[in-house]
Amino acid sequence: MLVIFYKIDIFVENNQQMKSKKQILFPKYQRVLEQLGENIKLARKRRRLTTMQVSERAGIDRSTLYEIEKGSASVSLGAYFNTLRVLGLQEDFLKLAADDEYGRKLQDLDLINTK
Repeated sequence: MLVIFYKIDIFVENNQQMKSKKQILFPKYQRVLEQLGENIKLARKRRRLTTMQVSERAGIDRSTLYEIEKGSASVSLGAYFNTLRVLGLQEDFLKLAADDEYGRKLQDLDLINTK
């Protein structure tokens, strides 16, 4: 029994350490997230939904929605997705990294060099 409790304590301790890790972004990239947050906030307001309505439907706290609308990097991708889903914008999620122009150029260069 003591071994089981010991392993649970380690799991809880490690889990807490993971949650406290802060994401660091360069200001240029932080502005991208802030713009995303602003877009989400505007979409919510256009639909005349309150923060309480959106957070309840998305299954998140109001404080998390506030962080999303600020463009916080510490909020999970799942919370961003659920918020977009509530607003009917879940298909926009598929647009992320969809056009990998740089990757295709690298692939094309590799195909040319392997002949």
